[in-house]
Amino acid sequence: CSAIDACETSNGGCSAKAECRRTTPGNRACICNAGYTGDGIVCIEINPCLENNGGCDRNAECTQTGPNQAACNCLKGYSGDGKRCTYISLCSQNNGGCSEFAICNDTELTERTCTCKDNYIGDGFKCRGNIFQELLRDSNTSRFYFHLEALSIRDIAGPGPFTLFVPRTDVLNGDPRVKDWIAKGVMAQVLRYHMVGCASLLYNDLTTITNITSLHGDPIHISYSQNSLVLNNKAEIILSDAVGTNGVIHVINQILVP
Repeated sequence: CSAIDACETSNGGCSAKAECRRTTPGNRACICNAGYTGDGIVCIEINPCLENNGGCDRNAECTQTGPNQAACNCLKGYSGDGKRCTYISLCSQNNGGCSEFAICNDTELTERTCTCKDNYIGDGFKCRGNIFQELLRDSNTSRFYFHLEALSIRDIAGPGPFTLFVPRTDVLNGDPRVKDWIAKGVMAQVLRYHMVGCASLLYNDLTTITNITSLHGDPIHISYSQNSLVLNNKAEIILSDAVGTNGVIHVINQILVP
């Protein structure tokens, strides 16, 4: 007589994920393979993520990759290897995308608020100071700023409100009359003719009036035609409503002459 090998056929009735081991003649034991659990007849994959988050950080996602195997990935807003995840402050990088003149505050995961600093206005992503400061920050208006500085004209640095009509930089650079006005000492008068005091007039406001008085003292005539605002029948407003803390800037395509 020979001993019957209980594991000889059909893996001894054990699960395909189990090892059949001969014990005594005609008997066997079913042992689930590594990564599986059960009685050997039925073996189920062990999901390590079901216990203690698979050893991942509590701020990580555990993903089963195989029998008793898992990958750990830090959640959005955290960085690390998944076993250890640390909070990423949105504000720590590039001021959280806020304006350089804003304060960034982390509020909750993947969230932050942007608030303009004192003496600045805006939505936090774009913050503007007074219109004198803003002239320098825009290439379209920076030349006007340098002319004001050269002549120590600081009128529009005050509390305001002011409305400013600024000839675009290329217009100021390309007009040969500018050198003559500087040489004759009348450039300050020309510059002040582009400023209006005691009012912050937006584009829509300007469409409702026909004359305003400049800081120079002379009036500026305003007309509205073909969907454009025109000053003194020649200078068109091409960019409008750059609002600062003490007024508003409009860019024009010609120099106004008193």
